Amino acid sequence: MASPAEADRRPNRLAEVWRGLSKPVFVPALLIILVALAFATWYGAAYGDDAETAFTNLRDGIGGTVGWWYVLVVTTFLVFAFWAALSKVGNIRLGRDDERPEFSRFSWFAMLFSAGMGIGLVFWGVAEPLNHLMSPPEIAGNAAGTPEAGRAAIGQALFHWGLHAWGIYVVVGLGLAYMSFRRGRPLSIRWLLEPVFGRKLIESWVGHAIDVFAIVGTIFGVATSLGQGALQLQAGLVHLGWFSPSNALLLGLVVVVTAVGTLSVVSGLNKGVRWLSNANMTLAAVLALCVLLVGPTVFLFQSMVQNTGEYLQTLPELMFVTGAGATDGWTLSWTLFNQGWFLSWAPFVGMFIARISRGRTIREFILGVMLAPTVIAILWFTIFGSTGILHQLQNGSMVGADGTIDTNTSLFLLFENLPVGGGIVVALSVIALLVITLFFITSSDSCSLVVDVLSHGGRTETPRATRVFWAVIIGVVGALLLLAGGEAALTVLQVSSIAGAAPLSIIYALAVIALVRMLRFEMATMPRYVRIRPQATPSALVATARKEADDEEELHRSLRELLKEHGGQAPPRGRFKGASAALGGLETATTGNPSAPAARGADTTVLAVHDVPAHATTVDSETGAIGLDGDSAFRDPIAGEVFDTPEFTASAVGAEHETEELLRKYAPGNGR
Repeated sequence: MASPAEADRRPNRLAEVWRGLSKPVFVPALLIILVALAFATWYGAAYGDDAETAFTNLRDGIGGTVGWWYVLVVTTFLVFAFWAALSKVGNIRLGRDDERPEFSRFSWFAMLFSAGMGIGLVFWGVAEPLNHLMSPPEIAGNAAGTPEAGRAAIGQALFHWGLHAWGIYVVVGLGLAYMSFRRGRPLSIRWLLEPVFGRKLIESWVGHAIDVFAIVGTIFGVATSLGQGALQLQAGLVHLGWFSPSNALLLGLVVVVTAVGTLSVVSGLNKGVRWLSNANMTLAAVLALCVLLVGPTVFLFQSMVQNTGEYLQTLPELMFVTGAGATDGWTLSWTLFNQGWFLSWAPFVGMFIARISRGRTIREFILGVMLAPTVIAILWFTIFGSTGILHQLQNGSMVGADGTIDTNTSLFLLFENLPVGGGIVVALSVIALLVITLFFITSSDSCSLVVDVLSHGGRTETPRATRVFWAVIIGVVGALLLLAGGEAALTVLQVSSIAGAAPLSIIYALAVIALVRMLRFEMATMPRYVRIRPQATPSALVATARKEADDEEELHRSLRELLKEHGGQAPPRGRFKGASAALGGLETATTGNPSAPAARGADTTVLAVHDVPAHATTVDSETGAIGLDGDSAFRDPIAGEVFDTPEFTASAVGAEHETEELLRKYAPGNGR
């Protein structure tokens, strides 16, 4: 029983937690979530046995209305990501220029991959290629169930899970990392749009609405994954003969996983989340390696190369396909659902990978976030998808007699087709269930951390009570969506993703415009470093000495003198002059102490050179001297804003601000 003192402190703690929340974000987001759940529950109950058709019509109506926009913006995000990675922008560090990454590459990759699409790959790794084999898109022109359809199926699956998916995450993650770690803004979705709207609007109802949409979209996007994970966990347990399918079992799975996820989220990012992510990746790798070794190994190695080619061929073929004029519904059911799902996930995954990516360069961030998971997706779909397709083409054992595909049990059915004993099949199934469970948990706890940051206005250190609250809410949303859909549970999950992505896609499009403005400013002010040598290179000295020497002895003598001078022990004389007189005033590395021996390479001067646009230069009418109009040359869209927050103090701009303050205080003549 709590003591009176503890009882008195408890209300104070709750009041403190409530004060720390951003009420204009937290309250509307929670109300919208509750209303949406009530609607889904009513909709499913109202249509009863026809719920699947009703939810399918609702999904198709939403997708048919906004699907073209999803296809356009997602492809635009991919183009932007490659531009930022491969241009001069890639050299910018997400943080202060002297910062280094907090996490090792393995831990970094494990965390971003587990949060990004772990459950999805396990759920769809076998089932999606089989679906494309048996129901190929009209645009591909392949007959169902043929080897041609099987080869194209992997490329079509990778189109959904490769670069396009991670390009969405790059836009949100890069924007958050840049605005927070480099520019000192709070870690919140709203600040992505400061270069477009300005600080005043971002701190008003406009900013609150942006964060509300981010929370709602994230909750329903992650609930989609959690629902899929629960369906597959139940299917695996039923397939092994350990349980019978029921709503009680689904609810029990959601409750158990939510409870473990809650414990993980309480422990924080550096403990529970990182440990689970590393364990998750290790188990997933063991599962894939087992299937690779006991399955058709040589065929799979051949398929890895072939599937990569299929993917590269599929990219331009499908990247602008919206399903206009098609009668098969393939684009709506697959491309638009997946893109809507990833758009819904982007606030959560983007903020999460931003938090774990501080100190990395933009190039390292983008290429790591996009290319590494895409390579893993190629390996995963090759090992599981190609194996499933091979068994189906050879003996028809992966698809029902009527052509139906049980999405929930496809993975476990694949294990039964491997040439191993029953004990190995059970072991592989248990490992798969563990992988699904861990992916389930890491998605839940990572999402809870991110949504809690949003509900606190971007504060990265949040109370445990609110983290637990959001972990529970995510579990409740997933459970209620499953129950509301009944047999149409998967369709209900698709509806929630596609609908939640609509407002978010507009926010991301504006975020790209904002990032382009900021990164163009960074490129304009980024120096190029030039190395100037006042003397010739050693090879040039040797060539000159050889040209003017009459014999070997004179060559040796001349070389000794030249190399002695070149080493900096004496000033150059005679016919070997220094640098151009125009640079005569520049100090070399040894100017401060001419009598000191020079170190190797000290006969150089390094200059920082800034490219200046012609329109920003001025010419003195009397002297002809060239000047610079700084305001015309470089304009920072968010310059001059100062925040009294830890994020601002720790950022690159915060460090510059502190430096300028110190210079003004202690060396007024040297301040800018």
